Amino acid sequence: MTDIFDAFGAAFGLILHLDGDLLEIVGLSLRVSLTAVVCAIVIGFPIGAATAILRFPGRRSLVVMINAFMGLPPVVVGLVVYLLLSRAGPFGVLGLLFTPTAMIIAQTILITPIIAALTRQTLQELWLEYAEQLRSLGAGPVASMATLLWDGRYSLTTAVLAGFGRAIAEVGAVMIVGGNIDHVTRVMTTTIALEVSKGDFALALGLGIILILLSMSVNAGAYLFQDAARRREA
Repeated sequence: MTDIFDAFGAAFGLILHLDGDLLEIVGLSLRVSLTAVVCAIVIGFPIGAATAILRFPGRRSLVVMINAFMGLPPVVVGLVVYLLLSRAGPFGVLGLLFTPTAMIIAQTILITPIIAALTRQTLQELWLEYAEQLRSLGAGPVASMATLLWDGRYSLTTAVLAGFGRAIAEVGAVMIVGGNIDHVTRVMTTTIALEVSKGDFALALGLGIILILLSMSVNAGAYLFQDAARRREA
């Protein structure tokens, strides 16, 4: 029991004294995950909007595939990205393996289906409500998608948060493609796994506490943002 209290004390000490290694790991984690979320938004929002509004051959198959890909095993994604970026792979010449860029690619693949599926669900409900009005105004498909994305921006915050939560907590895929290299690709989740395996719990606990606080802060901020938006619209 004493060892546990000592580990927690050391963990809080690292946080309060703004330990350099800890800040470096947290900073890289945020940079990788936030970049992956932005990439997933750029890809997922248009796909989700298109499947919600447009009717085209293969649409149902695409919707089923997006929903199925929401549960992609991270280690499988990591393996595929590894093979693509390895020296023998088609993109090996780019030298991206074991870099933060490779981790961003893996996380983007993992969270794009989540953002696309939740976007489709949100915009489909809005489309049922505003379809006739948009048609009467002469809005084309692109204009309709842009309008609904803007109108549903507060609800889409949930989709973005779901993607960020999946990205920041990811360990399997980023471990495979990043290699968990110190000062290069070591993020919070991979560091926690490494430190626990070494029996060094102080840094692992410190990062775990930050990870939990970060998740709570993001969700609280999103709730306050949506609540303020609803009050302005009321």
